[in-house]
Amino acid sequence: MSLSAHRSLVLALFGAACLIGSLPAGASTAAKKKPAAPVEAPLADLAPEQVANAERVHVGDQDCEFRQQVKVQRHQAKDGYFHLNFKGKQYTMAPEPTTTGAVRLEDKKNGLVWIQIANKSMLMNARAGQRLVDECVHPNQKMPQAAPAPAVPVDPVTSAVSAAEPVAQAR
Repeated sequence: MSLSAHRSLVLALFGAACLIGSLPAGASTAAKKKPAAPVEAPLADLAPEQVANAERVHVGDQDCEFRQQVKVQRHQAKDGYFHLNFKGKQYTMAPEPTTTGAVRLEDKKNGLVWIQIANKSMLMNARAGQRLVDECVHPNQKMPQAAPAPAVPVDPVTSAVSAAEPVAQAR
């Protein structure tokens, strides 16, 4: 066998071994099986403090900075849990107790944390230590605009006298 024929045979065998190793048993190259949809693990029961925090979560669409949006919905199958939708992905969040009074939802599997305070909410990646989206505002978090102070007519004589009194007292 010549050297070039030997190289060709080795390369052909190597290629066949790689091809066989990459396919599951019984699969052909024409029709690869689709991976099964991930099954959600059963959710643990929540402590009473967590359930109390769940009652304070603002549910619904929230507009955020840079024209982004987050949607928070109650979990249909398990009370106290929530689904948070952001950028086409859905996360299962559980309420966690805090000492600050803020509402905190966590998805420990994905490392995400949703913080809700009085005037805004934010989604953070706790593993990377960064905010994914900020300035999310639910209609319940919108601060009412302060009404301007009513115009009070000013008497020029009275205001001039009251402005001059501190100067007179300083002498």
